[in-house]
Amino acid sequence: MSFDPTTIRPLFPALAQEVAGRPAIFFDGPGGTQVPQTVIEAISRYLARDNANTHGTFITSQRTDATIAAAHAAMADLLGCAPDEVFFGQNMTSLTFALSRAIGRELQPGDEIVVTRLDHDANVAPWRALSERGVVIREVDIDVEDCTLDMADMAAKIGPRTKLVAIGYASNAVGTINDVQQVVAWAHQVGALVFVDAVHYAPHGPIDVKALDCDFLACSVYKFFGPHVGVIYGKREHLQRLQPYKVRPAADTVPERWMTGTQNHEGLAGVTAAIDYLASLGQPAATRRAALVTAMERIAAYERELAAQLIKGMLAIPGLTFYGIREPERFSWRTPTVSFRLANLPPREVAEQLAARGIFVWDGNYYALNLSERLGVEPLGGMVRVGLVHYNTAAEVDYFLEALRELAAL
Repeated sequence: MSFDPTTIRPLFPALAQEVAGRPAIFFDGPGGTQVPQTVIEAISRYLARDNANTHGTFITSQRTDATIAAAHAAMADLLGCAPDEVFFGQNMTSLTFALSRAIGRELQPGDEIVVTRLDHDANVAPWRALSERGVVIREVDIDVEDCTLDMADMAAKIGPRTKLVAIGYASNAVGTINDVQQVVAWAHQVGALVFVDAVHYAPHGPIDVKALDCDFLACSVYKFFGPHVGVIYGKREHLQRLQPYKVRPAADTVPERWMTGTQNHEGLAGVTAAIDYLASLGQPAATRRAALVTAMERIAAYERELAAQLIKGMLAIPGLTFYGIREPERFSWRTPTVSFRLANLPPREVAEQLAARGIFVWDGNYYALNLSERLGVEPLGGMVRVGLVHYNTAAEVDYFLEALRELAAL
């Protein structure tokens, strides 16, 4: 299960950039990762020789059809589903709004949807919008001490009027991994659907939608080393039954009925390349799916080591407020994404000071507005977020901790 980041870093051209005379440190992964050269080449190759619209009689159109089919097959291998249970679009947020409108056609006034205070707003706002139809939105609280979901509150909020539960696989702000299987079990007991936002989790561990038994799951390819393409998995029965908003000439087959308009074909070429890159980290294996599971397990184990180093160092810094799970024995329930505040500097200034040192981090609420408000930091500029992925190194973490100690002492 060992993983050596130095073997893959040369594959990412962006990592060769320098700031202030030293290699830039990309700790901005939760906002979007860098991409390997193979993804760049796949996108360029499509545009150079295959660029066309779909379903034509000529060779470039046929290649485009093959490109789309390959992306469906690749994503199915990543998620553990069938190719026709995956559809693509502009981004996860846009796709979730589209799906929520379709689900809303079946809802009645007084029906309930459960959301959480831990989620990115892309898994809150599309469901809250259905309150215009008289749908009741119920919000699950968190434990502010460790930024985990209040599971007792979740169980209490799911009831006979619940029609859908929207939950994140992992928090994009503080890294918490939720007990999705338990939530799915509770929801299905009352006949409710479950929509899982796996955007943040996808770069950090294996996903098996059949084992989760969730009804829908969303992710964004640019969060796991690919281009800006959104993805939703849906159980075939739901994708066939629900009525999407679509133009009349568009196909009514699954998944085409959910893919509104002309797709980002060059982006879909990049999707396949990104998944093939991940699969290469799990070879040898009998199938691409098996390689992907092995790769993501290796990545998760390595990132857990990095997270332990990072969090231990941060907790030792005076004046630093840390948000989220901090105990090493619980690190299997978090991704290597952490948020913090320094007592002496606002988050924006911390991010600016780190950027000047060539360390790229985010500040603000990262669209996890409910969480930022619940923690009481929204009026204070939010938090500073550090997000590691598998191309990051222990040496980068050490340099970051050194810089953070300097800032805390100002």
